[in-house]
Amino acid sequence: MNDPELPEPITFEWDEYNKSKIRLKHNITPQEAEQVFFNERLIIFDEKHSSTERRYQLMGISNATRVLFIVFTIRNNKIRIISARSASKKERSNYGKKI
Repeated sequence: MNDPELPEPITFEWDEYNKSKIRLKHNITPQEAEQVFFNERLIIFDEKHSSTERRYQLMGISNATRVLFIVFTIRNNKIRIISARSASKKERSNYGKKI
């Protein structure tokens, strides 16, 4: 259950509030957040936050070589990004060890 089967082709659906929030608060564009799904990535099931729907945490590298931490779900065969931010120093280190 750790690595979900991502829909093919990969398409995205955004909540307008979350789209604006990651841009203003974390300086990440939706395009950069989406890039990590096509690059080397690590996905884990987020059991703690999956009471109403399955949520996943993803760490991956954007085309700008930033390691991002993303929370997402899959709805109607589309990836819905809930949040995105730069990975912390500890998260980057763990990502480097697992990839």
